[in-house]
Amino acid sequence: MSFELFIALRYLLARRKQAFISLISLISTLGVTVGVMALVIALALMTGLQGELRDRILGSTAHVYVWKTGGIADYREELQKVARVDGVVGAGPAILGKALISTDRSDQFISIKGVDPDFERRVTDIQRSMLTGSLDALANPSEDRPPGILLGRDLAQQLGVSVGESVTLIAPSGTLSPMGMMTRPRRGEVAGIYSLGLYEFDAAYGFVSLAFAQRLLGKASVDLLELRVNDIYAAPEIAGRVTQRLGPQYVAQDWADMNRPLFSALWLEKMAISITIGLIVMVAALNIIASLILLVMEKSRDIAILKTMGTSSARVMTIFMLQGLIIGLVGTTAGAAAGYTLCWVLDKYKLIQIPMDVYQVSHVPFKVQPLDFTVVIVSAVLICFVATLYPSRQASRLDPVQALRFE
Repeated sequence: MSFELFIALRYLLARRKQAFISLISLISTLGVTVGVMALVIALALMTGLQGELRDRILGSTAHVYVWKTGGIADYREELQKVARVDGVVGAGPAILGKALISTDRSDQFISIKGVDPDFERRVTDIQRSMLTGSLDALANPSEDRPPGILLGRDLAQQLGVSVGESVTLIAPSGTLSPMGMMTRPRRGEVAGIYSLGLYEFDAAYGFVSLAFAQRLLGKASVDLLELRVNDIYAAPEIAGRVTQRLGPQYVAQDWADMNRPLFSALWLEKMAISITIGLIVMVAALNIIASLILLVMEKSRDIAILKTMGTSSARVMTIFMLQGLIIGLVGTTAGAAAGYTLCWVLDKYKLIQIPMDVYQVSHVPFKVQPLDFTVVIVSAVLICFVATLYPSRQASRLDPVQALRFE
């Protein structure tokens, strides 16, 4: 053990005449511990929530949407074109619209999505999200039964229906008659119930076949193409490739662009929380400064004796820097360990439940990213180190003659 570290530990652990100084040092350590722990938990919360929402959105929707000016006449031919774009691993057609779905128990206004089951399973997670029934039921309708429709779990509960029961669908579009525009109710049969984990889809979406969607919504062709890519973070670049390769009549939009307001708000909130809670560490650093200044005042005679025995000013400065650094390291280590453990427990056992219809998730997820964890630890130690510079410099500049003269 070096001479400087030995003296620093002695000053920290030995009993002092002024117990108040020891109390301030303890408060400083606790302040760093609480600040680091709170910062780790806050970053894990925002990162977990952002990641959970992203995963559920990408599981429920496509990564890239493609529209064509003038409409898509033959979607199979268009799918072959977009499938040749680098980075595209799946593609499928879609028809979007609105409709009123009715049962004997309830009525709900929902979004209708017409899909081709053979292609949809390559684009979204609907196949893996089926609770009852099957996606293939949309592709092979029976002649003596109504067309099938897949409903989200929450929507099925609101309507009070299960697989095999009939529903009535009414679209805003209709046919022109002498009595004006007349809507035509169409019967459908619940072919399956899914749970994608995103409340927006589980409570307000119905999946039907392309043919049924065209009849229901009065559309002659598909509205757009959906793409799944091999790298979600390269989706903006792949969307650009679609336009460059297929021509200006194609318009592509990626998932990040469509959900930019949501993720921008989450990122801003993450930064604001980090800065706010980081002030706790700053307050603890001020306590370190106060405790070291008081310690220098108490140990002025010891410092003078050390200097008269040949200890250099640099070594005296190192002694007090090490003392403040030890406080920071102990507090940071304890806070980081406590924060990581608490995040693991909260995430594993899902202890914090939240309303799914508001936050899109049923519990608060916590995910500690190695980069965030490292930045918090390094920043806390660095702040504590900077806090030691002024009192350590004052200790090194102490005049031993003046210090011993007034003792």
